[in-house]
Amino acid sequence: MSEFVYLYRATPDAQRAAMGTPAQAQRSLERYLTWLRTLEAGGHLKQPGQPLLAEGSVVRKDRVVTDGPYIEAKDMVLGFIVVEARDLAQAIELAHGCPILDSGSIEIRPVAPDPRR
Repeated sequence: MSEFVYLYRATPDAQRAAMGTPAQAQRSLERYLTWLRTLEAGGHLKQPGQPLLAEGSVVRKDRVVTDGPYIEAKDMVLGFIVVEARDLAQAIELAHGCPILDSGSIEIRPVAPDPRR
């Protein structure tokens, strides 16, 4: 089994539209938690991750610091989780049930093996 990071991405407008009213936000959260529980029950949820705030900065080698960590991208990274899957194909299949896909996308990246092990 390998580990994969799911990076949740959406535009700020799509995120606001998905959250909408407090009732809509509650339904979105419930659907997401149900999906996470399904991953966990199947032994695939390695780390539940966390949502990320929109604030932040980008630091570059030339010591230039820019506010808003995603100024060069249309999509913001909203959060992440770590899953365990047989291979990339299974990681992709597991992602298909995520309600984030209703308003955004999921970038799936394999986690490099720890060289200390």
